[in-house]
Amino acid sequence: MPAQSILMSIFTLALLLPVMYRRHQRRTGVAPAAFNHRRGRLVVMAMASIVLVGMLGGTAMATDGDRDGSKTGTNIENVLPAGTAPGDAVSTLAGQTEKNRVSINVTWLMLGGILVLFMQAGFALVETGFTRAKNAAHTMMMNLVIFALGVAGWFICGYALMFGAVDQGGLLGLTPLGSAWHIGSWNVLAHSGFLLGGVAYDVSVLGFFFFQLVFMDATATIPTGAMAERWKFSSFCIWGLFASMLLYPIFGNWVWGGGWLSQLGAQGPKLGHGYLDFAGSSVVHAMGGVAAFWGAKILGPRIGKFAKDGTARAIPGHHLPMALLGTFILLVGWMGFNGGSTFAGTDLRLTVVITNTIISSAFGCLAAMCVMWRVFGKPDPSMTANGLLAGLVAITAPCAFVAPWAAAVIGVVAGILVVAAVVWVERKAKVDDPVGAVAVHGANGIWGVLALGLFADGSYGGGLNGVNGAVKGLFYGDGGQFLVQAIGATVCVVFCSLMTIAFFTILKNTTGMRVPAEVEVAGLDLHEMGALAYPDFLEAQGPVFYPVDESSPLMADLSPPTGASIREEVGS
Repeated sequence: MPAQSILMSIFTLALLLPVMYRRHQRRTGVAPAAFNHRRGRLVVMAMASIVLVGMLGGTAMATDGDRDGSKTGTNIENVLPAGTAPGDAVSTLAGQTEKNRVSINVTWLMLGGILVLFMQAGFALVETGFTRAKNAAHTMMMNLVIFALGVAGWFICGYALMFGAVDQGGLLGLTPLGSAWHIGSWNVLAHSGFLLGGVAYDVSVLGFFFFQLVFMDATATIPTGAMAERWKFSSFCIWGLFASMLLYPIFGNWVWGGGWLSQLGAQGPKLGHGYLDFAGSSVVHAMGGVAAFWGAKILGPRIGKFAKDGTARAIPGHHLPMALLGTFILLVGWMGFNGGSTFAGTDLRLTVVITNTIISSAFGCLAAMCVMWRVFGKPDPSMTANGLLAGLVAITAPCAFVAPWAAAVIGVVAGILVVAAVVWVERKAKVDDPVGAVAVHGANGIWGVLALGLFADGSYGGGLNGVNGAVKGLFYGDGGQFLVQAIGATVCVVFCSLMTIAFFTILKNTTGMRVPAEVEVAGLDLHEMGALAYPDFLEAQGPVFYPVDESSPLMADLSPPTGASIREEVGS
């Protein structure tokens, strides 16, 4: 008799004992108030309790449950179609096993992409918190709309130019949509999959499209912080399409789409494994940082940022808690950014990737905080947050190839570098970057790809870019890998500089890039967006609306606004 039936019988008996005793009382005529009745009732209840407890204990000790998961999901009949011939069972099971492996990888890819998508909220909070209240709606709007612009551009041609010839059949079941344009044997650009039409309407292609889309959007977002508080919204919209349709896909193809930089290990000079960037220190961050530098340089500084003698003045952001919350969101999203770049939930190296990412971010945070504390006397919150982000940016390229101790070193260097780069950008280059995007993403993006060429320890990367053996850096005996990393970093800076200088110069001299001075002083929210993030601030006086330096040439023909004049503009 099955154990379940025995236990159920005992349970039923325990419940029936009191009922049977009452029936016995009625038949024998025992008086309700008699001592024997009370004692008998207690005895029966005690017996029933003992039986019930014993039954529950037996149930708890039963061995029918699958406590370690070794039995669950092992019934092969669940994956064999009805009527499968015995001789076909092995091949059918093998096919289903492969399908499950690819499904696990695609699921991991999509989860990583969703985390990266949520980073857009982090960027929005960081940039808005580090800028002034009168521009909050405008800054948030840029971070929202860059997503939509990026999707449109990526859908139209960005994906096709970057990944139209990529082969990820082994991990994701993704085969190339077509061949790339070549110069000799060198891949220079893909050109298949426009508008996701034809053969691109495929589950693997669409999954890969989504994952790579959110990476591209991160690049396009970075300049919005450096150019905040004076960038005309219509000009920003043109940037979003340019970045997603041309700038990012071209360089990205050279690195991740099978392009010529990735081929430098298999042919030509045969340097290491060719140029490597695991999750985007250069493809995403350095590209965004370089674009931010030239965009902010050509756009010009905010009114009052620099005194007549060129001294940089601080223009504090309006909401540090908002910026710090955004930093935490970016940290969480980065687990998908780097971890998802394995493209495979079945690749257990993802644990190393994620742990290295966390370690570098922490050491970057602490290094920047200590430098600020030592040099300026206070552990500046904004620079501490940027130190954490700098550690994340720097580890993004080497996270899969280095040991945890190296991740800590990379983070420390990143935290120091971000402070030095912020000082250089403001004091030497005279570029007004409200959020430190150039230092965080540009300088540390370059450091990240160079760090890969130094610290890769030979424990991962066998077969990458068609080169046998694992990836080793200079400190582990392969100077060629460091050399090709330096070549790739140089190409990144030069290419992005040429493209963005040309783009922003043309934009400035055609549609224009900057809002009028009176709009900048009053705030971009009302004039550009038609809505204020903080309507109550209309009553405010002081630096919310006044320029920091009224002697600026941009202010020559402009009278400083008053609270009354601004209220009049909105009809209140």
